[in-house]
Amino acid sequence: MDTTWSALIIDDDPGVRQSMRLCLEADDARVMTVGTSAGALEALERSWFDVVFLDLWLQSESGLAVLPEILRRQSGIGVIVITAFATFETAVEAMRLGAVDYLPKPFTPEQVRHAARRVIAANVLRRQVTELQDRLDESEGEVTFETRSPAFAAFLETVARAAASDSVILLRGESGTGKTVLARRIRAYSRRAERPFVTVHCPMLSSDLMSSTLFGHKKGAFTGAIADSVGKVEAAEGGTLFLDEVADLSPDAQARLLRFLHDRCYERLGETTERKSDVRIVAATNRSLEDEVKAARFREDLLFRLNVIALTVPPLRERREDLLPLANHYLQFFSRRQARPGLAFSKRCEEAIEHYAWPGNLRELRNAVERATILSPASILEARDLALPEDEVGSMTRSAASSAPPVLGGDFSIAEIEREHIARVVARVPSFDAAAQLLEIDATTLQRKRKRYGLA
Repeated sequence: MDTTWSALIIDDDPGVRQSMRLCLEADDARVMTVGTSAGALEALERSWFDVVFLDLWLQSESGLAVLPEILRRQSGIGVIVITAFATFETAVEAMRLGAVDYLPKPFTPEQVRHAARRVIAANVLRRQVTELQDRLDESEGEVTFETRSPAFAAFLETVARAAASDSVILLRGESGTGKTVLARRIRAYSRRAERPFVTVHCPMLSSDLMSSTLFGHKKGAFTGAIADSVGKVEAAEGGTLFLDEVADLSPDAQARLLRFLHDRCYERLGETTERKSDVRIVAATNRSLEDEVKAARFREDLLFRLNVIALTVPPLRERREDLLPLANHYLQFFSRRQARPGLAFSKRCEEAIEHYAWPGNLRELRNAVERATILSPASILEARDLALPEDEVGSMTRSAASSAPPVLGGDFSIAEIEREHIARVVARVPSFDAAAQLLEIDATTLQRKRKRYGLA
């Protein structure tokens, strides 16, 4: 059974609490016990639990009376009602109020463990179904980790070793290299493989919402906070929290994240209750955090906390052995999606794919193949269908010979230089408008150029 699950036992009998604690800890659970409903609600405010064992009677209190509040504070939690006075009516009422199981006393240690295992298994299955549904349309079109590149194979071995630990991992690399998919691979190779995987897309959040999104908030904490909200940290309890483009975190979110990395404690916005959490942090960035520190946009102490295991994802141009296999992987996927069997690349198109620098990396290659399968009327795709002009294949060959992207003063066309510059600027700056401003062109012109060069 997963080693990171947790249980809360709510029973007014100290002997029952102790015996249940021992039998659940033998199953590798993290267990907390309380004897009153007030103690239970306080525990739920401080920690996240997978399973709650709730006594039907807590001295003069009814356990069923507190059941709705338990479910309100931690939605999705599995509550198992226990009682020495089992009746059909009470069992039905407990289920009606949201309990998932009913355990009459006296019970054996194995019955307790079996009930908990059923709840954990149901939670895992529900989460897997949700994740599979979210990713069903895109999974085959994502990165394949089959490789012919010795360097990338060695990199994946390093990833597997890092994943087996529980340390913070920082994924570095250019835009489009597949850091998000790699983060999921790290989760799959970790001891938290069956626990939640929660993503925070940092650039998509305004600075005012970042701390609330990460750590949650209490009702009334700020304008528009009309109800309590669970943060991403709490949603990822026991699993993996992926911070995508961590360089975009606001100063307040950076400070709160630093504190969380230090002692695994946090507070929701608008409350003083300290909560503890058990999550594994994986962060990603396509920018130099050292440069961000020098520019006073990123905290140096947070960089030290994140940079425990740093893995730099190789760009596509450094694994040219994989270019054609990847292109054919995408072509097979998108030809099935578009119901266009029999699509293939021409020989000249294959040469263009192998010789092109692909500054947008996997994302650019994937988008180029998808666009070609949709727009090209022919069954044999040419270089121009991938927005790789055939008359520039020769110059791209010269570029590939140096195993490097176009550079000023080299044997490259103006189009190649412009394309490389646009790709790098767009990958580096925080927004599309900022890229247009830096390039001193309007956004419409930039979008047109990106489409022309296959970067859109």
